[in-house]
Amino acid sequence: MRGRARVFGDDVNTDYIVTSRRKRESIDPQFLRRYIFEELDPGFAASVADGDLIVAGRNFGCGSAMEVAVTALAGAGIRAVLACSFSRTYYRNAVNNGLLPVVCDTSGIREGDVLAVNGSGVVNETTGAAIDAEPLPPIMMEIIDAGGLVGYMVRRNRA
Repeated sequence: MRGRARVFGDDVNTDYIVTSRRKRESIDPQFLRRYIFEELDPGFAASVADGDLIVAGRNFGCGSAMEVAVTALAGAGIRAVLACSFSRTYYRNAVNNGLLPVVCDTSGIREGDVLAVNGSGVVNETTGAAIDAEPLPPIMMEIIDAGGLVGYMVRRNRA
């Protein structure tokens, strides 16, 4: 997976990703994608390109357990979030919905850097830096590869 880094800081909570008031309007990912990070950067959603990667510091996805905070990013074409750490609930929601959570040192990644994410880490193609990442268990990678837990269960029941 390869994409442009879109950088945020520490403690990005689920209401910053997509506010709970938007969830009351609709839970459709195509609707929600228009409002991601609107509280932090009102123009962010309009600037997102398919394949962009979210990069953050510590405790990404803290706050409420809103699953739409994952589906809104996926609806915007974001396939992975790289962070120093994730809230436990956001991490599991990400895997269960096919969004790759990458735990790694993000301190050297800047806005707009081109990143290549592979099974063992991240390569910052802009700077040439190689960044080790925590490996995901094979079962989690299978779930992500299937597009989420529902896709995984469908595949598994067909086999």
